Formats: sequence, structure tokens, C-alpha cells
Amino acid sequence: MFREVCDVLDQLSADGAAGRAYGEPYETADGATVMPVTKPLVVHGGKASWVPAIDANRIALIGVITGLLAAVIGSLAVLRQPPWPRITITGYK
Repeated sequence: MFREVCDVLDQLSADGAAGRAYGEPYETADGATVMPVTKPLVVHGGKASWVPAIDANRIALIGVITGLLAAVIGSLAVLRQPPWPRITITGYK
């Protein structure tokens, strides 16, 4: 049901200047009614429930990409050799 709600929200207009608090209700195949308001409400079986309008997969992907990027940058900082030659100091004679 969550995926259907996300699909419906993608089809709706994102025009915030329309001045409407409620959009046109949409009925899904399983009989749930979705009413677009400032937050998506779903009415199913006579009960209204709030469904967050976020995509958890997208948030997880951003977290994974951020972690990978941090690991690559950290590894490059540790493994990178300086551009000048290594100088070793030996003991006195």
C-alpha cells in the first residue's frame, strides 16, 4: 500500500501556490482512499491513517553513498604519498 501512495503522490501536482488544502481523493485497487493534503492521509476500512511522504530507499541510498565517499576520501588521505621524495637521515661517522 505504501508504494501505491508514493506512486499517487508522484502523479499529483506539486504546485504550492494553488492555495488548496485538500486535493481530489484517489481510490486505489484495494479500496483505500488517498486524500492529498499537507500530509498524505489514507482512509481504508473506515479508518484514517497518516502515511509519511518520504522514500526510505532514497534516504538509505544517500546514507550509503555518503559513507562510501567518506571511506574513499579517508583512504586517499592516508595512502597518498607526498609529492616530494622521501629523505632518510643516517647516523654520523
